[in-house]
Amino acid sequence: MSDKTPPVSDTSAADTDHLKVLGYDEGFTRSMSLWANFALGFTYLSPLVGIYSLFALGLATGGPLSIWWIFIVGAGQLLVALVFGEIVSQYPIAGGIYPWARRLWGKRYAWMAAWVYIWALIVTITAVAEFGSGFFASLFGVELTPAVGLALTAVLLLVALAINLSGTKNLARVARIGLAAELAGVVLLGLYLLIFQRKNDFSVFFDSMGTEANFGGSTGAAFLGAALVGLFLFYGFEACGDVAEEVKDPSRRIPRAMIMTILVGGISALFSFAGYVLAAPNLADIVAGTDPDPIPGILTATLGPVGEKIFLVVALTAFLSCVLSLQAAASRLLYSFARDEMIPGHTWLAHVSPRTQVPTRALVVACVIPIIISVLVFFNADLLVQVTSFAVFGIYFSFQSVVLAALRQRVKGWKPAGPFSLGALGWIVNILALAYGLFAMYLLVRPGESDDPVANWIVAIGFGVVFVVGLLYLLIARPDKKSNAAEGDAIAVAEKLRAAAK
Repeated sequence: MSDKTPPVSDTSAADTDHLKVLGYDEGFTRSMSLWANFALGFTYLSPLVGIYSLFALGLATGGPLSIWWIFIVGAGQLLVALVFGEIVSQYPIAGGIYPWARRLWGKRYAWMAAWVYIWALIVTITAVAEFGSGFFASLFGVELTPAVGLALTAVLLLVALAINLSGTKNLARVARIGLAAELAGVVLLGLYLLIFQRKNDFSVFFDSMGTEANFGGSTGAAFLGAALVGLFLFYGFEACGDVAEEVKDPSRRIPRAMIMTILVGGISALFSFAGYVLAAPNLADIVAGTDPDPIPGILTATLGPVGEKIFLVVALTAFLSCVLSLQAAASRLLYSFARDEMIPGHTWLAHVSPRTQVPTRALVVACVIPIIISVLVFFNADLLVQVTSFAVFGIYFSFQSVVLAALRQRVKGWKPAGPFSLGALGWIVNILALAYGLFAMYLLVRPGESDDPVANWIVAIGFGVVFVVGLLYLLIARPDKKSNAAEGDAIAVAEKLRAAAK
């Protein structure tokens, strides 16, 4: 099957026919282009947010050597993105993780994957908004007290909600603005720091700078401990598939957008991380952990007060775009869940506005619950660390649920029927993606080195609570029995699509 993109008029009819084969009618407006879809995934992945959040932690744990995790995790997640590309090419359905897992395996399996994923998304929305409030306060010179932090977090969430409620076109516009802000704040700034403000030598990236002392003298253990630099960064590309029913020619464009998100995001993260390391006037202090928030100091020293303010505007735009993209992804997952009658309040949540063609009620939920969590954080600041500790592991768990389901279907004889196909390489890529994902999950869940056993196992504990609650609901309420949605039909659908293409 040719990968040449057909004219828009033909594409619209083909998209509708493809959706009908999958058992659905058009419910959205297909107003999102390839670039808008890429911008959505990129602003969700947000290298600016990821690097700013983890720069100090990575250097204090593994030293400048931690930059190599950007390469390792980027390569691993690219394998996952290729598997997702084949799946979304056959199943361009709103919701991403949930419908993919259901059509590849079954409703009960998909319930658990999506239950974990939705809570990981909602907690991530909260965390990004909470961290963005710090930029908000710095930009206007306001002291970041708990009350101010709560208010600014709520403002970010509500502004993102208002944009999302206005329609997919505005979501796409702001995502493109966020993309420009990210590239300016990450690539251009990184290049400027590398070229004009370099205070350290490139050889520093092969030096742990003594961090192995915290791991019994083992450089390898210190390097493994710094894996979070990459693991917290490379997800968000799956959001491209969450809005599949709002994209023109999604079977071709979404796989491309996912791959572009990984590649451009990885390059941007490298420029940013390397630029900050090489421009840091006090690199030894950062590695020693005595400077827990070093980036503002680096920016002030290299850009001056005016340049720092400009960067704060760019950063705040990136944070808003990230929250916006996260809300959009979470709402489409909730909508997909509700459309198949698999979640409490499904009739209410499955509503799509006839005016703006977006799932308004699901969007409200994706805003209100993070605000509630933010209120809880206001009363207990340590709670944010505890509830977010399971989020990244939960996302990787959900990703690998889909990767495993795809491999299971290949064993049964599935040959992906979408326009994007890896052909004979699909088997190899699928196996490697699963192996990488299991390794990443091990790195995330392995216990820490502190004297507090709860803190050491907090990722496993947080994930366990969410998983057990979801499992109990599944076993008691049996939402899978109330839904007539198709499941485990990858081979049958592939045959239908091939027959329709002849």
